[in-house]
Amino acid sequence: FVAATEFEILPLQNHLLANGETIAPNVFSIHGRIVALLVTGVGQAHTAYALGRVFATGTYDLVINAGVAGAFSPDFRLGEVVQVVTERFADLGVEERDGHFTDMWELGLIGHNQPPYQLGWLENPAPIDLPNISNVRGLTVNTVHGEAKSIAKIRQKYPADIETMEGAALFFACLTSGVPFAQLRAVSNHVEPRNRDNWQLGLAIENLNKVLISLI
Repeated sequence: FVAATEFEILPLQNHLLANGETIAPNVFSIHGRIVALLVTGVGQAHTAYALGRVFATGTYDLVINAGVAGAFSPDFRLGEVVQVVTERFADLGVEERDGHFTDMWELGLIGHNQPPYQLGWLENPAPIDLPNISNVRGLTVNTVHGEAKSIAKIRQKYPADIETMEGAALFFACLTSGVPFAQLRAVSNHVEPRNRDNWQLGLAIENLNKVLISLI
């Protein structure tokens, strides 16, 4: 289980401490399986580096990225858990003189279908089957959106359901390493003019970890 911050998977960690056998720091044996927790730090660079290190030294049957996310559509309920099956690096490119954004695929610096990309997107070829959990499209950003004009621009350029700061990095690392994976996110907020008072971070983390524990 891979998370950007410890608090996003703290209930899962407590469950493993209480019900499993600790065999190494953040590595547990439970129900005949070995379960490891990896806290990478926030953002694409931290996630990619941390995954590169563990993939170089160990073998994994499944990697699950877990965390919170902002939802572009108000149709998603706060606290709702979703599975991201398609991802994209959403701010990798250049700002043109007139202010519009041109990405690396449009510049021709990365091929639209250069592996592992498909038309510039990253696809999970084998998402896990989770009843009552929607499969969604995600964007990965270095700066989360919090201003009306920038939100409108990114939604027009890349139609997607949620945004995170790590998802595409995990997709890229797992696809290029041949490791099966899934990304599960709980909606903590809607992508709107920034207002932390509207966020439901506690509810999102609670619901996310209920799903993670049920998987175990």
